Amino acid sequence: MVKEITVKDALRLPGAKLIDVRSEGEYAEATIPDALNIPLLRDEERRQVGTAYKQKGIKDARTLGLNFVSPRLPEMVKQYQELAGRGPIVVFCWRGGMRSKSVCSVLDNLGLQVYRLVGGYKAYRRYVNQYLNRPLPHRVAVIHGLTGVGKTEILRELRSKSAPAVDLEGLANNRGSVFGQIGMCPQPSQKMFDGLLVRELAFWEPKGYIIVECESRRIGRIILPSSLFEKMKSGTKILAYCSLKERIERIKRMYAGNNGQNKEELKTAIKSLEKRIGKSRAAEFGEMVDQGILDEVVEYLLVNYYDPLYHYPAQPAAGYDLCVDTTDPGRSAETIKNYLEALFGTVQPVH
Repeated sequence: MVKEITVKDALRLPGAKLIDVRSEGEYAEATIPDALNIPLLRDEERRQVGTAYKQKGIKDARTLGLNFVSPRLPEMVKQYQELAGRGPIVVFCWRGGMRSKSVCSVLDNLGLQVYRLVGGYKAYRRYVNQYLNRPLPHRVAVIHGLTGVGKTEILRELRSKSAPAVDLEGLANNRGSVFGQIGMCPQPSQKMFDGLLVRELAFWEPKGYIIVECESRRIGRIILPSSLFEKMKSGTKILAYCSLKERIERIKRMYAGNNGQNKEELKTAIKSLEKRIGKSRAAEFGEMVDQGILDEVVEYLLVNYYDPLYHYPAQPAAGYDLCVDTTDPGRSAETIKNYLEALFGTVQPVH
């Protein structure tokens, strides 16, 4: 018998395999994080079935849909059978309607343990919106600092030490500047980002606080929810700093890539700064990038563009709750972790 399950219970179900049976286009726009896509109908098939429903009625639409699905059914069943050995299967479509019901009926008849998500992806979106629209229970620590001090590295080190660090730029696939997309995958949709963020916030909620990098409200084309952004503005302030030399080396690794694979993207980003640094200098820097002469380019951009833009101190300063030298990311992460555990407590997250 097919069991029904709510969004909250599905997300807490140990070992659950979430299966999105919507079309590949719907899945690509946004889905529940970690869900697999086994579409019942492809994009074009879904369009044709929808047209048949409007023009001829539900009977003709169902017949057309069955004609599309039947040839693929054995392979689809094989996929589900392989997944069934790894944990309970939770199937969902857009509203928990015909597509998920059809799949669940077939799997149930084959004796597979299967759940149908009540309300489908639409119910999940409601859960995400409700989570983000309420006052967040987390306290927030915010790492500030000039470009290149290694804020992202520190977050990564903190996570490796089981500290509640949330890499907002990582979730958004953008570093929040004109160079933000260099070497990164395309940004997710706003809906997908929201889902990824809520997963992080829910996971760390028992800890009582999170650690993030200081961001503007917009990261690329992603907008942070006001509930989080307001908490960030009043959060515990941590200043990260290091030498200009160290910052230059970090920026070279981050944006140029280990083998210069991001050269063309870097030149395009520099060209976009023509109005700020002048056409002749932008052209000169583009040539220097081609020649692999990056130190002078990076230093100029840091000192003359980024540093005046953000106005952060380059050394310990008043107005911050903690100042940390990030030359050694591991050591600075340990310092931050110890400070925040003393401040907020050491409650362990629920896994």
